[in-house]
Amino acid sequence: MDLSNLSLGDLRNLQEQIKQEMKKREVQEVQKAREQIMAIAQSVGVPLKDLISTSGRGGKSAGGNAGSVAVRYRNPDNASQQWTGRGRQPKWVKEWVEGGKSLDKLRV
Repeated sequence: MDLSNLSLGDLRNLQEQIKQEMKKREVQEVQKAREQIMAIAQSVGVPLKDLISTSGRGGKSAGGNAGSVAVRYRNPDNASQQWTGRGRQPKWVKEWVEGGKSLDKLRV
């Protein structure tokens, strides 16, 4: 397709048509993949839920929660700032301790 002969308006219209077609095809591809996965699960007699929830490593979940560590410290001024106590201290913990405050006061 030779685009050099199209006007700017035609190019913009074509761009919008391409975006819409891409969205439509993405939806179709996801649906096709779902159908294939369901067919595989049914053919081997395994519930789809079991396929998704197991990573094949000792029954641990595939979601990544198996290796997570509980939060031990939380910033009292900003509850979204948390630390497990492992690795380097976050900046907010360092500032807390350097301010002469006890690390135990941050313990959850």
